[in-house]
Amino acid sequence: MTEPTRVADLPLLEPRTDKAMDDHAYLALALKQGRLARDRMGLVYSLGYDLFHRLLDEDITRQIETEGLRLRGITSGPGWEFLSNSLLTSNGEAHQRRRTPLARTFAFPMMRALRPEVAAAAEALIAPLAMRDEVDVLAEIAGPFPAGVIARVLGVPETDVPRFTTMVYSAIRILGARSEDVLAEADASMGELIAYVSGLMAARRRNPLDDFLTRFLATVDDGRLSEEEIRVTIVTLILGGSDTTRAAMAATLALLLDHPEQWELLKSDPETWKGPAVEEGLRYEPSVGSFARVAVKPFELEGTLIPEGTVLMPLLLPAMRDPNVYAEPARFDITRTDHPRHSPAFGGGAHRCLGEALARVELEEALAAFARHWPDAKVVGDRPRVRGLSGTRGIDRLVVAPRG
Repeated sequence: MTEPTRVADLPLLEPRTDKAMDDHAYLALALKQGRLARDRMGLVYSLGYDLFHRLLDEDITRQIETEGLRLRGITSGPGWEFLSNSLLTSNGEAHQRRRTPLARTFAFPMMRALRPEVAAAAEALIAPLAMRDEVDVLAEIAGPFPAGVIARVLGVPETDVPRFTTMVYSAIRILGARSEDVLAEADASMGELIAYVSGLMAARRRNPLDDFLTRFLATVDDGRLSEEEIRVTIVTLILGGSDTTRAAMAATLALLLDHPEQWELLKSDPETWKGPAVEEGLRYEPSVGSFARVAVKPFELEGTLIPEGTVLMPLLLPAMRDPNVYAEPARFDITRTDHPRHSPAFGGGAHRCLGEALARVELEEALAAFARHWPDAKVVGDRPRVRGLSGTRGIDRLVVAPRG
């Protein structure tokens, strides 16, 4: 009987020597050594569609919680409050208790009902820029748009939206910050965002309105969630609905402009092709690199013994380009018909993204507005690069000439 491989004997995911190499090429090289790899910290990475879903199985793994901050000696402060009380970083009973009231009030039908409002917001943001020579899409559209939609859902006053947007994009770095300086900045912004949400909650309790936040507070004001959990749930909603949508919007627009035949198809009938364009954009260049999981018991995977407590990184990029699932996976094609019913881009299992419906509506309506109002658009300068293997991936730039 063959002894299982140890994690220490897995191929090492070496730092890339060619800084220009994109993530897909880098992982394709890693895949040649096997479907599992490790880094120098002992994290185990999976490269394959089936392995991605296997590692979301709650019988063998759980969502990572506060381990990252603990390793850095952080056990207090706004970032700690967020990670200790968020449904993103909780499991079992705590996760279900925190997720259930949000699922009831942030349901698919309600989010789809927002489509006319979201479409109007996209038109208002994108149409006036059509005559500009150049537009910084990240700064002027892809960033403000999803944060602005969430602000409207929560009833944030229009005058506060710029400040709110700045807080959101700074605070979200708490989920992936590597440098101490960035972590400190993100922690401070998280404190500001939590305080701002506390003020919104107090205002709604004093003056209930016919809106999402009032309904959500009515659902949770029964003692089952602590005050910390309530405000962090709202913060989680804000963060989850902003940065990933920002990256996906910019990346998908860039892909469409880089594939003229696909752009022409979207322009020919935006209503028909906006959904397929979003689906293919999320597959081809996902905005999330991986979801960190922790082994809850020893188990064997691909002939390797995974000890309890191992941190596992089921990678989305190779899963979304797995040739066992997708025909010609390296080809960007919005007419593709082999997408699985549930896109891995939004995770899976108990932690599947609650904001999926709203994210799809935002992305679809933005792409439709681009196609209608910027039909001759061209990317200016270097093509944008989407980078990152963990958490939300970064996109470095996207400057577009709307008139070509």
